[in-house]
Amino acid sequence: MGTILITGGLGQIGTELSEHLISKYGSNRVLVSDIKNEASGNIRYTKLDVSDLNKIRKIIEENDVTDIFHLAAILSATGEKDPFLTFNVNLLGTQNIYKAAKEFNLNKLFIPSTIGVYGPTTPKDMVPEDTVIRPVTMYGITKISGEMLGEYYSKKFGMDVRGLRFPGLISYKFPPTAGTTDYAVDMIIHAVRGEDYQCYLKQDTEMPMMYMPDALDAVIDLYEAPRNNLTRFTDYNVGSYSITPASLHEEIKKYYPDFRVEYKPDYRQDIADGWPHSVNFSNAQKDWGFNPKYDLQLTVKDMVSNLKKKFKV
Repeated sequence: MGTILITGGLGQIGTELSEHLISKYGSNRVLVSDIKNEASGNIRYTKLDVSDLNKIRKIIEENDVTDIFHLAAILSATGEKDPFLTFNVNLLGTQNIYKAAKEFNLNKLFIPSTIGVYGPTTPKDMVPEDTVIRPVTMYGITKISGEMLGEYYSKKFGMDVRGLRFPGLISYKFPPTAGTTDYAVDMIIHAVRGEDYQCYLKQDTEMPMMYMPDALDAVIDLYEAPRNNLTRFTDYNVGSYSITPASLHEEIKKYYPDFRVEYKPDYRQDIADGWPHSVNFSNAQKDWGFNPKYDLQLTVKDMVSNLKKKFKV
């Protein structure tokens, strides 16, 4: 069997997906790549800038790559600070992956998308995949374009491209980065450390979320599902529960009754206002058995337990 290449393998999803794939398929089959010069730990690693098509080709050829999990991307908040770089990495980089995959006749591509493809004119509750899609961030624009390219390559060239639209992801293993939903991770971290938290969203801002173990299971389950079972290509909705900063605060106070949160919305509030409150993931349930295990209560319980060990408090 050939090599599985992960781009963006040192990011929030990539870090944990790499561990997951190595555990499942063996370290000799998984090649992690990212823009950084080197990686820590005992993993096969190579530096890769996805805007460099020739480097992608070289890595595929030299490592007998048969499958790619393409996670390299600039996220929503950072994307608004440098939209031109975001376009180059998220869209042109994704096109490079598609092009190289076609040239080398790869087995499967997995390319995640996001609730960021929705926009202010999208309905807010139980949003299906097929609805109003008018994103207003460069992140969302590049992600919906990547989805459509994936469907095009699938239909035009017979490639097997799969993907899903992630909600906000919560994880204790990777520090908050530049996502609009990262307040959820940061709030719990502050509580465990005994620190007050200043939230950059309004307390009633509702968005769908998912705990990382459920997200990883979703990726693997979709990746391994028989193609004939799938009715969609790159845009399966997934999610577990919806929260607001206020509801998360209340759940955290079960463990830290004196934990305080101050609300000072910034530019990320405008991004969050364009995203849905909840999504309909019935297609994922029907087609490949998507079944999230963590609700908000279990998520916070597990986060607190693991963060206490991590920070030795």
